[in-house]
Amino acid sequence: MRQRSLVILTSVLTTGALTLTACGSRDNSKSSSDSSGTTVTIGVDAPLTGDLSALGLGIKNSADLAVKTANKTKAVDGVTFKLVAKDDQAQASSGQQNASALVADKSVLGVVGPLNSSVAQSMQKVFDAAKLVEVSPANTSPDLTQGADWQTKKVRQFKSYFRTATTDAIQGPFAAEYIYTTAKKKKVFVIDDKKTYGAGLAATFTEEFKKLGGTVVGTQHINPDTKDFSSVATQVKNSGAEAVYYGGEYPQAGPLSKQIKAAGANIPLAGGDGIFDPTFIKLAGPNSTGDLATSVGAPVETLDSAKKFVADYKAAGYSEEYGAYGGYSYDSAWAIIQAVKSVVDANNGKLPSDARAKVTAAMQNVSFDGVTGKVSFDEFGDATNKQLTVYAVKNGAWAAVKSGTFSG
Repeated sequence: MRQRSLVILTSVLTTGALTLTACGSRDNSKSSSDSSGTTVTIGVDAPLTGDLSALGLGIKNSADLAVKTANKTKAVDGVTFKLVAKDDQAQASSGQQNASALVADKSVLGVVGPLNSSVAQSMQKVFDAAKLVEVSPANTSPDLTQGADWQTKKVRQFKSYFRTATTDAIQGPFAAEYIYTTAKKKKVFVIDDKKTYGAGLAATFTEEFKKLGGTVVGTQHINPDTKDFSSVATQVKNSGAEAVYYGGEYPQAGPLSKQIKAAGANIPLAGGDGIFDPTFIKLAGPNSTGDLATSVGAPVETLDSAKKFVADYKAAGYSEEYGAYGGYSYDSAWAIIQAVKSVVDANNGKLPSDARAKVTAAMQNVSFDGVTGKVSFDEFGDATNKQLTVYAVKNGAWAAVKSGTFSG
């Protein structure tokens, strides 16, 4: 049995990076007014309707707040930003169509999103061919940046793709460490929804849980279009599992947790950031107390760096919560804004004719103090901030119980 430790990582800034502060601060140096009247569009792709809209609308609103902040503070002299949001309904085919539409709009110089890793897979080639930068606040599948063989040979996939959230290469083992060492659950039943995100997360969890000495007493795959999980719930009850680990999202995780407990298995269901939403608790019911979720970063409400974001979001009067990815969405949009600023400043205050390619290249060196902490990117386009948090359902709400990262 190999031991793993949780540590807080300090992000290392790329040499020559742009050191800028998010949530409204800007360089006071004056640029040429030649770009006066220039409008730059930032696209957003997320599920704005359907089962995952609670997360998608938080992504859209948070990116919108970044755009409004940039315009209010004149973050890029002579440039006005606007937001165009597209609904992918968590469907890869819709995401690909949205990507093509965003590419066709020449004013779009960057895109925030998507939420789902499976949707991202359908969009990456479209954006890369157009040299249009994409910054996801929520994708966690490692192969999006490092390739299908990322565990043995990491190869950058697309120069136009970046993300501000950490990956399942860390999130799965982080959960395994907590469940085995802290929660002291030695026997787990693993279930996934067969999708890119869910299956990948379940796989990284399983590998580490076994390394730690835990036993996977059963595995199962569910149909994400189904809400009747009575058969798998019975399997869980009969397996002797002390916990269930689910790779997937809250529309299925909530009913799954409820039905497992109704079958007589009074054990916690744990999952990743895909189940970390209040809707999970509503769907799972009162017996969800003790269920667990990991999510990217530290709780936004506890971060000094996020106080302005939280206050500004509330003041803006959005109807929906910023959700699990709000801070990361703001930071994704702000990264695009700072890449645009870098390009404009380097071109005597004007956008060059090859602005998309220049903005994509500039993104690699963007670095600033954001809502979620230090924001910068490694050689694969992955976030250098690897922090995660374990949450537990307590008194009908998610409560943070441990923050850190997996160092193994």
